[in-house]
Amino acid sequence: MTKKDKAKLDGSFGTIEESLSKTEHFLEKYQKQLSIAAIAVLIVVGIIYSYKKFYIQPQQEEALEQVFPAQQYFEKDSFNLALNGDGDYPGFIQIIDDYGATNVAEGAYLYAGISFYKIGDYDNAIEYLKKFSTDDKLLAAIAYGNIGDAYTEKGNYENAASYYKKAADEGTKIISPVYLMKLGQVYEELGKWQNALDSYKKIQNDYRESAEARGIEKYITRAKLNL
Repeated sequence: MTKKDKAKLDGSFGTIEESLSKTEHFLEKYQKQLSIAAIAVLIVVGIIYSYKKFYIQPQQEEALEQVFPAQQYFEKDSFNLALNGDGDYPGFIQIIDDYGATNVAEGAYLYAGISFYKIGDYDNAIEYLKKFSTDDKLLAAIAYGNIGDAYTEKGNYENAASYYKKAADEGTKIISPVYLMKLGQVYEELGKWQNALDSYKKIQNDYRESAEARGIEKYITRAKLNL
C-alpha cells in the first residue's frame, strides 16, 4: 500500500469514527426521549394485539353465529326478515350495529343493500351498498352494479351509468358483459348513442362467449341508426 493510499484509508476511518462519535453523542443526549418513544410504540403494539385477540376475534366468532339465520332468510328471498331479524336472531342491520368492527359486519352491508333494493327501498340500498368495501373484484362489481340498478329505478341515469361502468371495469368475465349491457341501455336513455354503441361493441369484441354477445348485433344496429 502506498503512503497516499494509506493516508486515504486513515482519512476514511477518521470520518467513520467521527460519525460514530456523533451518533453516540446523539444517543446519550436524547436517551430518555428515545426510551419513552420506544415504550410508547410497544404500548401501542400491545394495545392493538390485545384489541384484536381479546375483542375483535370473539366478536367475529359471535357475529358469524348471529348472522347465519339472516343469510338463510336472504337466500329464501325473505328480505324483511333478513334485514330486521325474526325476534330470536338479528337481521343485517343489527349485525352492522352490534359487530361493526368485524368482517361479518362488512359483508352485512352488501347483504343489506341488496335486500333494501329487493324491497324497493332504493335510497337505503344505495346508502348501504356504498358503505361496503372489499378487495374481491366480483363482489365489488356486484355492489357497484346494484347501486347502478337502484339509481336506474330512481330515474337517475347519469349516476346509474357511472356505477355500471365501475362494475364493468372490474373485469370479471361473468359480470362485466351484464353491466356493459345495462350501461349501454342507460346511455340510450340519456341519448348518448355513441357511448351506447361503444358499450355494445365492447361486449361484441371482448366477451364473445357471453350470453349478452349472442344478440348484441341488434343493439349495435339501433345505436348506429340513432347517431
